[in-house]
Amino acid sequence: MMLYGASALGLAAFGGGAALAKDKEAKAPPKPQNLLSPDAALKRLMEGNSRYVSGVSRRHDFTHEREALVGGQNPYAAVLSCADSRIAPEYAFDSGRGDLFVCRVAGNFAGDETVASMEYTVAVLGTPLILVLGHDNCGAVDATIKSLKDDKPLPGHIPTLVAAIAPSVKAAAQQSGDALENAIRQNVIDNVAKLRSAAPLLNAAAEQGKLKVVGGIYRLRTGTVELLAQS
Repeated sequence: MMLYGASALGLAAFGGGAALAKDKEAKAPPKPQNLLSPDAALKRLMEGNSRYVSGVSRRHDFTHEREALVGGQNPYAAVLSCADSRIAPEYAFDSGRGDLFVCRVAGNFAGDETVASMEYTVAVLGTPLILVLGHDNCGAVDATIKSLKDDKPLPGHIPTLVAAIAPSVKAAAQQSGDALENAIRQNVIDNVAKLRSAAPLLNAAAEQGKLKVVGGIYRLRTGTVELLAQS
């Protein structure tokens, strides 16, 4: 697989070296329009959401995109989203193939595998933006609240989800207002902070201004993504 938009840091971290660097110089990225600054990437992402909400999504030429992406990829944004079937980042941001690098897990939390995946897209593919995307009425967060309240473990491997989300639920417990909404928001905030500070790759990219990590809430009824205030 050819790698595009790779920084020297990323190539070194993933065992790249001179051969990949030379290949990068020789080959143009499959989607030149995806070479954006972090702020421009966020603007493009939210413009796509506005089109989706308004019902004016673009017609994407998937045939051409498949051909262009055979040799590599250079997504302009990465999304950590809940696995909920009602949440589809590619639709919600009116994006084409090769535009978004998406990781999905119930409760949209950044476990080790997700952090590693985000390191890959940032350090190797040159992705300038990560969005942690929660959503209202999240079943994983609600199940965590109930499990902690009842002190009753859930069946199967579901307790692993509870353990990952529990710190955010506990942090939000003293907040006024709707307990579920507060926990959903806190979970996004906490995972934005985790990704932004993840050493040695993501934190370095953020400090150098090459990466922006933001959080948002997807509203099921309208399809609107509400960005959370950045700290």
